[in-house]
Amino acid sequence: MGYKRKLVVDDKAVTEGAGLTLRQSLIPCGLVTILFFLWGFAYGLLDVLNSHFRTLLNITPAEVTGLSAAYFGAYFLCPLTISGWILRRFGFRVTFMTGLAILTVGCLLFWPSGVKASFGGFCGSMFVVGAGLATLEVGADNFLAICGPPRYSEIRLNLAQGIQGVGSFVAPLLASRVFFAKTIDNEAGLKNVQWVYLGVACFVALLIVLFYLAPMPEVTDGDMNLQEAEIAGEEVGPLRKQYNLYLGVWSQFCYVGAQVAVANFFIDFCVEAGYEKAFSSDLLAIGQGLYAFNRFLAAMLMTLKPFKPRYILAVYLGLCFVFGLAATLTKGHTSVALLILVLCFESACFATIFTLALRGLGCHTKRGGSWLVAAISGGAAIPPMTGAVATRTGSFHTAMAIPTAFYVLAFVFPVYANVWNRDVLDGHRNTDLNVDEVHAIRTEGEDKGERDATARVQEVK
Repeated sequence: MGYKRKLVVDDKAVTEGAGLTLRQSLIPCGLVTILFFLWGFAYGLLDVLNSHFRTLLNITPAEVTGLSAAYFGAYFLCPLTISGWILRRFGFRVTFMTGLAILTVGCLLFWPSGVKASFGGFCGSMFVVGAGLATLEVGADNFLAICGPPRYSEIRLNLAQGIQGVGSFVAPLLASRVFFAKTIDNEAGLKNVQWVYLGVACFVALLIVLFYLAPMPEVTDGDMNLQEAEIAGEEVGPLRKQYNLYLGVWSQFCYVGAQVAVANFFIDFCVEAGYEKAFSSDLLAIGQGLYAFNRFLAAMLMTLKPFKPRYILAVYLGLCFVFGLAATLTKGHTSVALLILVLCFESACFATIFTLALRGLGCHTKRGGSWLVAAISGGAAIPPMTGAVATRTGSFHTAMAIPTAFYVLAFVFPVYANVWNRDVLDGHRNTDLNVDEVHAIRTEGEDKGERDATARVQEVK
């Protein structure tokens, strides 16, 4: 199957994307996976910078979360407004190019912010970077969740998120070994960061050209509506009745906020437990390395029939609470080891929540995906709570009770998925639709690979 390179696609049309087989989806999914390394690197670097900025600029733990609030605040605004609209109106290619362009501008803004040594400037730069990455994630998470056989949705996104975890693993190592190796907590360290983001800006600008030229399939809401009719044998209900989506958005908000809070204060937690700051950065890198490895492991487990994604989500998220509580109640090096285990079991949660929450949405898929990306804005809400507790109590161990509590609140979705919605989720996992050419949806010969599905989509909407 050859992909038609076009910038705009009708989201109500059924395209060749409805019948993409496993083999046909490998190259486009691999191309999009490049983007995951980008924001994994940015996220991992942010965790280390938070701690160093606090020392250099003499700000409190509560104030330093301004960086995270700026970054993740963009995740609340963009997917619900411009990013989600671009995806539905123009398709994936334009969404990727727009996100990359915004990210380029954000990276360039770090240069004047570094010259002025302005914390407010860094927060503003981080907001623009967050806006670019949020736009990319609106496209990339949705694309990998729906590009290819439905039964492999969780596996595709977990593998890509594993690549993101590699970026999060590399960033703290570079921060401790290169950026702050001899310039730790001084202005020279900030200048190093300026050069890093300038290099990232140049690389991202090249990716804009790549995504303009690369042949990529489009997958529309019309395609997803057709797939859902093939799997469930019935029309998709109205958006207001998609309870699986709503609980997924809530769970994602709570989980991501807890994850970001743990990562933001991990180094301070280690220092309080008796480790040096440089070695604490290394420990964060170890935690991020286990985080990335466990994503690959979870993806491999999901290829085995007994390891259903809904089971893995319940186990992993439950262990995050168990080890988070244990880390809060213990002291010294033992508490650090327990917190590293929290990072380890956070691994598969985001991607699995995302893909399970999209199951059965049909013509609401892109809108639902935008909401799930907007839920990442939990990273702007929960870390400030954690920082405020740390400032008031003077204990980062006590403050870890905040993200631990939100792991419990996030658990409502795995409960719903495993008790009330298991038949729907298992139906999508067990289908052979689009696994190979024999089971692929046929769209050829209908207006050069496309046919109008407007009536069906509009009736549901």
